[in-house]
Amino acid sequence: MQEIFATENFTVQVPSLPHVSRADGGHVVIWPKTPVPDRTRLSPAQATELMRLTMVVGVAMTTALQARGVPIGRINYQDNGNWGVGNPGGPTLHLHLYGRSKTAKVQTYGEALRLPHPATGFYRDCKPLNTGDIAAIRKKIADLLRQLRYADAAWGLHRPGSDEPTVR
Repeated sequence: MQEIFATENFTVQVPSLPHVSRADGGHVVIWPKTPVPDRTRLSPAQATELMRLTMVVGVAMTTALQARGVPIGRINYQDNGNWGVGNPGGPTLHLHLYGRSKTAKVQTYGEALRLPHPATGFYRDCKPLNTGDIAAIRKKIADLLRQLRYADAAWGLHRPGSDEPTVR
């Protein structure tokens, strides 16, 4: 996985073996830096940080990929973990952002995503977002976080007595 962005508690990454190929809309995953089984284990501040991050990354992904020729019609946000039930530690929280391209060939726009187990080979031809896409998304995230709507203080994420934002 290649990191796009990180906050105090989460990282945003592009999987090297995506569920949705770049041409079909792309795939990004948000992971907590400290693994938790599911969202019910997040603190209120972490839950707020995750919600804001999903919104910012969704807007950034849509805007950046549209500008780069991928006609994103929407983003599907999915909190998955089924494939981790057999792991020794069990499943861990991670949130997928699946871009849905209006011109998708495999993960057809307007249809439910097909997400068979990786062992089936279904994803072997899926192409991840490229370095140009990642740079464009990263830049758009930074631009969005400077807007009042997504500012730390607007979300109650500003640390009292500090001018430092919660993102790095």
